[in-house]
Amino acid sequence: MNYTYILRCGDSSLYTGWTNDLEKRLADHNAGRGAKYTRAHLPVTLAYYETFDTKEEAMKRECAIKKLSRSQKERLINSDQNPVTEAAS
Repeated sequence: MNYTYILRCGDSSLYTGWTNDLEKRLADHNAGRGAKYTRAHLPVTLAYYETFDTKEEAMKRECAIKKLSRSQKERLINSDQNPVTEAAS
């Protein structure tokens, strides 16, 4: 399984990435082993994710999300289809 995800950083900024192991990647980010951006904006929390069968699909979606405005990303995060908010309910 491959994932495209959005993290909410400690300063409320958003970071978008992709991975094939979501739990490990989130732990890596919080341990300072993630992207340079997230290392400077700890801690991070998972705000949104989507699943894909292939890494190519996940990478393509990552690029598309990175082109969205912050308000468009917030709409994804706050949508009824967000598995993160479904799990928190």
